[in-house]
Amino acid sequence: MISRATRVFSRINYRAAFAAWRQPRAILWTTAGVVVLGFLIALEVAARRYDVPGPITNQARELIFAPASGPLLYASMALMMVVLTWRERFIALGVAVAIDIPFFLVRWADGGKLTFGNGALWVVLGCAVMALTRRTGRERAVLLKGIGLAVLLVAGRKTGDAWLLITSKTRPKVLDPYLATADHALGNPSWLMGRVIRATGPIGSNLLDFVYVQLAVAAVVVALYQLRNVAAERAFPRHHLVRTFLVIGLLGPGIYMIFPVVGPIFAYGTGAFGTGGEHWAIANVWPDTPPTIGSPHPVLYDEITPRNCMPSLHTAWATAIFIHTRRAPQVLRYAGTFWLIATLTATLGFGYHYGVDLVAGVVFTLTIEAALRSHTRGWDSSGARFVAYGATVFAALLVSYRFLPVQMATYPWLFGPLLLLAMGSVIYGYVRTTRQWEPKAAPVPRAEPQAELV
Repeated sequence: MISRATRVFSRINYRAAFAAWRQPRAILWTTAGVVVLGFLIALEVAARRYDVPGPITNQARELIFAPASGPLLYASMALMMVVLTWRERFIALGVAVAIDIPFFLVRWADGGKLTFGNGALWVVLGCAVMALTRRTGRERAVLLKGIGLAVLLVAGRKTGDAWLLITSKTRPKVLDPYLATADHALGNPSWLMGRVIRATGPIGSNLLDFVYVQLAVAAVVVALYQLRNVAAERAFPRHHLVRTFLVIGLLGPGIYMIFPVVGPIFAYGTGAFGTGGEHWAIANVWPDTPPTIGSPHPVLYDEITPRNCMPSLHTAWATAIFIHTRRAPQVLRYAGTFWLIATLTATLGFGYHYGVDLVAGVVFTLTIEAALRSHTRGWDSSGARFVAYGATVFAALLVSYRFLPVQMATYPWLFGPLLLLAMGSVIYGYVRTTRQWEPKAAPVPRAEPQAELV
């Protein structure tokens, strides 16, 4: 009798678990996981074709070998820890530091690169094992979501590196002359800011370089504020910065393949990071002399320098940080504004981007942000109209850069304001549309007049 009852209850539990997996949200998460895994495997195979390790291999190596970015690994671990209790957070941090110390000492004794971060990666991996073996139900789902965010953040960095390699190998010719010509409509801001940063000396250059390199860490700080209540509520907010960051990083490299560009310092300067240089440069004029207006055409470039300028994803990510800090405390609002301004200055002043890249990056981000928010709250006519408008403006920018650069350079008094007007219209449309989505405050009831006592 007992065994029969046990079999009945086991069937009920199995059916309940199967029914839970059939829920739309579970199906969505499972599908997303399969797609991401397939995408990583495809990039790994593509990278292997060029005799270099792919994103999966590079990430696995960082369990033992020196990580490329220790702060990013610890930032990803911090992102995962939003689902843990304070006691579990201190334990996780202590374990990560305890693992990192011997790794650091071995590298110091061996004279290797003094980096850290292996411990953070091991802790994330250990939490994944614990979620699968020691947690059940909602607790397992919440912990796996936190681990997924951490893994996606670090894997996104490796995926981006693989994408950049693919752009340099598959797009031998670049379209820098087109953007350099179109940039005359904006007054060649990269050349101007390059001279400004050079005049500030090493202090300004080092500060902007720090802001530029640690953009992902700044995003994690904002995300930690947005996810601060996950541990108590055992649920994630419907929309947060990490989602926008990941989608920008997923879609941006696809545009690189359509519009391959290396940037002013590579195409018109001495190169950077050991790539490019005068041998491949069209002319060694950056940042002193803007290129002359001529007939632009694709030019052959080396197979090392990434074609990662159009659109400017650093501008896109900094814009996303700015958007998501508007309802944060004052300190984060100021920090978001500073990070946006400093990132725009660095992208131009270091010669990594043209001014028209930045315009496209802003439009790109606002369109993606509106699409994600529309998907979260449910699509309506206002959201669909704006996303369609933003996508149309972005496509129009790319077409104009490719087919109208000479006209844009010849008539800067016309096309310069038009570019800024197009970007401004998208900004205005985003603000106007999203304000309609904000919950309306309930009106305060008016007190009824009371009869006076005589």
